Amino acid sequence: MEQRLKEYSGSVLDLNFGKPIVVLNEADARELGVTPGNILLIIHGDKQKTGVVMTTKTMVNKGSLMVTNELANALGLKEGGAVGIKPLSIPPSFPALKKRLKGERLEESHYREIVKDVVEGVYGEAEIAAFLVSQLFYEPTEEELTYLIKAMVETGSRIVFEEPANDVHSVGGVPGNSKVALITVPIVAASGLLIPKTSSRAITSPAGTADTVEVLARVDLTIDEIKEIVKKTKGVLAWGGKLNLAPADDIFVNIERRLAIDPIYQMVASILSKKLAMGIERLVIDIPAGRGAKVQEVSKADEMAGIFIRQASKMNIALKVAITYGGQPIGLTTGPALEAREALSALITGRGSRSLVDKALLLAGLVLELSGRVPAGSGEEVAREIFLSGKAYEKFKEIIEAQGGDPNVKPEEIPIGKHSYTLKSPLEGAVTHLDNAAITTLARACGAPYDKGAGVYLHAKVGYRVNKGDPLITLYSNSASRLETAVNLLSQTQPIIVEGMLLKTLP
Repeated sequence: MEQRLKEYSGSVLDLNFGKPIVVLNEADARELGVTPGNILLIIHGDKQKTGVVMTTKTMVNKGSLMVTNELANALGLKEGGAVGIKPLSIPPSFPALKKRLKGERLEESHYREIVKDVVEGVYGEAEIAAFLVSQLFYEPTEEELTYLIKAMVETGSRIVFEEPANDVHSVGGVPGNSKVALITVPIVAASGLLIPKTSSRAITSPAGTADTVEVLARVDLTIDEIKEIVKKTKGVLAWGGKLNLAPADDIFVNIERRLAIDPIYQMVASILSKKLAMGIERLVIDIPAGRGAKVQEVSKADEMAGIFIRQASKMNIALKVAITYGGQPIGLTTGPALEAREALSALITGRGSRSLVDKALLLAGLVLELSGRVPAGSGEEVAREIFLSGKAYEKFKEIIEAQGGDPNVKPEEIPIGKHSYTLKSPLEGAVTHLDNAAITTLARACGAPYDKGAGVYLHAKVGYRVNKGDPLITLYSNSASRLETAVNLLSQTQPIIVEGMLLKTLP
């Protein structure tokens, strides 16, 4: 038997800690020379995985260990099965990681080693967080970004479709943006183009597209299910986290979400690695720019667009970037259930908030043009015809049904938070400002995206005229205490400003 590889009787701990855990008796831990937080290699038959050490005096007998469900399933371990464990020394990629933290340049092999060790669970949250935060202080070169994208793709599965696959993806950062795909995807699919849309859950926003679609249907689809659905419907709206596509990305995103960061180069790597693994050949990238958005200046959006274009050309992806207005929320809602209601209502009626409908049609039109299906300059008009004819709604129903949802659900049947509070206008006047960041903070304080019914409804947007006492914003939550916290924030953040003609009088 390999040195320091000792055999134990394994059992399953029916708990989910969000990471693979191995529980050892303290005596065994001392013999192995490990302490809580160290990484162990666990071997069962021909399978091996890594896990994080926890120790106990009484819960596990000496010579036995317990692993969480995640590890047991990955190893195929049954109760009482024999497992070997071995402490891991400093991983091969650690010197490269240290160089990255100092801002030194890395080679392709270095990124391959780091990403491999991240996926295999060799690194804990601290090391992964350090890798991500380092990008905020020492931006990778574009050559390094190419290495990172390739490494992220190589460590997971890849999907190949029988016809060219199209997609549209927004970098986000604007409240209410997640629902746009619920209109764009069925328009493109109704035109006859293949659009297998996968997305992550929210990182810093109140809802990601996957969070919003999950209100209506399953999003945790397998690769085989996605292939089957797009054969029938041409479109899908799935969560990418279960597909093992660029699996390092899901690990990175979980850490980014907790730190509320989204480094630009990592974001580009995240998007392009997922699209490459998904077999996307033609891609439209949406970069919202404006006050309070993730990208606040058009010049910065131009820089980001350049990074996407250069990287896509190296990956043989046909790409077009749309820099869109992001100075206030998209549509009237933010939060999964509220956004699902708004998108569904627009599809059914052929009407909706101008910012939502116009943006969805613009992006769908660009996909149509990029594919060559329609001439340049006519994509938005064709997309509008599909939307107004009801074909997009019929296609949406097909997609929702194929993903296990109710295709005939009505907007008002989608449950939203049972607790609510409405802010009313203190005066007659016009709305002159909406604060994206404040609205995002309020929606998350209400519980979004984890509480699907939580979020913010905007009764008025910039340019709307209101009377004294008219509703401005309604907060929703399924938690009375969360709503109370959000209401307190409401008075501090001033997310919406109403101004009358008179500013002040003197003296």
